[in-house]
Amino acid sequence: MMMSIKAKQCGIKFDPPSIILIYENGERRNIRKRVIPVRNFSQYSDCSRAAERLKHHVRHSLYLESVPLAQLERLHTVLRDHLRGLTVEESLAAQRGPDSHEEDLNKLSDEELNRRKAQMDVLFERNRRHKDDPDFVYDLEVEFPEHSVRETCSWDEDQSDNGF
Repeated sequence: MMMSIKAKQCGIKFDPPSIILIYENGERRNIRKRVIPVRNFSQYSDCSRAAERLKHHVRHSLYLESVPLAQLERLHTVLRDHLRGLTVEESLAAQRGPDSHEEDLNKLSDEELNRRKAQMDVLFERNRRHKDDPDFVYDLEVEFPEHSVRETCSWDEDQSDNGF
């Protein structure tokens, strides 16, 4: 007999480091709470590996099946940042990151850069149009109004290339 578990809420507890899962038992429709300890985790741990290891753990995989891996990674990141001395608000603000148009991606660590790239990939796939979509148009042409606001660039103002 297979139990069907549906996650309702997921959170963290700092002492001892744990993932808290509020779930619904599909058979009886009971709301239950499960505390999943996060073991062998330090301020230097890789959050994505720790989240993946927890999600596929023999004792917890049934309960965490409906929890997205990205959410578990974010929870592990908050735990790691807490071990590093940051508050929850600071950790969440760092995960959201600054405005993407003002951020210099060259200054990020490899781990943070990979996280930003993964976020961009998710956004790209969400906005992507496929051939099978009902509103798909092949070779779409868009005309912009003449008096629309145009962004200027310092290259446009540079007059140093007079020789061309």
